Amino acid sequence: MAGPTTAQAAPGQEAGRPQPQTTVQNPGGPFIRHSQPGRRAQYVSTANAFGQLITQPLVAVPGYIRAFRLRVAASGGVNGSVTVAAAADAPYNVASLVTLRDAFGTPLIVGDGYSVFKLLPMFGQQFGLHAASDIANLPSFSGVSVGGSGTGNFAFPAMLPLEFAKAYGVISGANASLLPNLQVTLNSAASVYTTPPGTPPTIELDVDADFYWLPEGVAVEPPGLGSTQQWVLQQANPTIPSASTTRVQIPRLGGYLTTIILILRGADGARVDAFPQRLRIYVDGVPLVDSRLDTFTDDMQIQFAGAAAAQWTRPTGVLAWSRKLSLNQETNGLLDTGETWLSTNPGTLIEIEGSPWGTISSAPGTLSVMVGQVVPTGALIQGLPEV
Repeated sequence: MAGPTTAQAAPGQEAGRPQPQTTVQNPGGPFIRHSQPGRRAQYVSTANAFGQLITQPLVAVPGYIRAFRLRVAASGGVNGSVTVAAAADAPYNVASLVTLRDAFGTPLIVGDGYSVFKLLPMFGQQFGLHAASDIANLPSFSGVSVGGSGTGNFAFPAMLPLEFAKAYGVISGANASLLPNLQVTLNSAASVYTTPPGTPPTIELDVDADFYWLPEGVAVEPPGLGSTQQWVLQQANPTIPSASTTRVQIPRLGGYLTTIILILRGADGARVDAFPQRLRIYVDGVPLVDSRLDTFTDDMQIQFAGAAAAQWTRPTGVLAWSRKLSLNQETNGLLDTGETWLSTNPGTLIEIEGSPWGTISSAPGTLSVMVGQVVPTGALIQGLPEV
């Protein structure tokens, strides 16, 4: 007689049971457990001339928008027997103004092309980390074609970020009547090229949306829905005479500041490294930073480049001060608890002092400031909301 058995053959229908196309997590837990990151095309705008305004409407996505991914490409340029040369800010200054507003008109990102396309990803750390945050290091980047056979053509990627911590800062994109608005004003060819090609290229702008899909089978929202991070380029006052001892004021802000980007330009508009040898940043009259310039730039490389320092170069005329260092001495992009963000209100006074500033050959200098400012809905969520 056969002995007893503990094994039981599985019914035949179990082996062929179909699996769901998309798995669904058990209820409970953070938003990102129940959503999936996706990407959807917004529009492709071609054959735009220099100086043109691009303002095509955005389209709805079935979820929450994390960022807009852009590709800017200039093509069709013809040399015309000239030695093509590009301006110092090219190709990023192909836009004289980039404006992203939410559905209610609140400015989320406002600045010139160089600040938005070059400096925002490099120092905002919401698009790539360390060396990859410099879009010139990305494989899809193609610099301006210059020289005796140059055509003036170029192509580069860009990102307009909304998410400032994991799933925190996203905006709803499912309602077609309540969508953000994006406007890109192209610069003149004379601003992008110091010697333009005989036939300037035309500009193509491709826009996609990175988003989180609406969760399936569970009612859960992203953390702090309605909170935003705003990046608005503003001019500090007064102007800075060459080699002067001057304290300039940043326009009044409010909210929680994550990053302050300083851009110093001469009266001719060119970026210039004329920062003081000892830099002071005052908050309501208190010197929160009082540092040698070389120490400050060392800190920048540690914070923004890390182990990839050999591939990272500080842009001329630019300094950045990060407060997204809650977890590390290096910035970690979307991984930050918000514990060290600088809390401000509309009465907070932030000043930058040089005693003295450096030599500005085309004086007076102008200090522009791009500040990452988190405006929460209710209280700021600190810690790691998605863990």
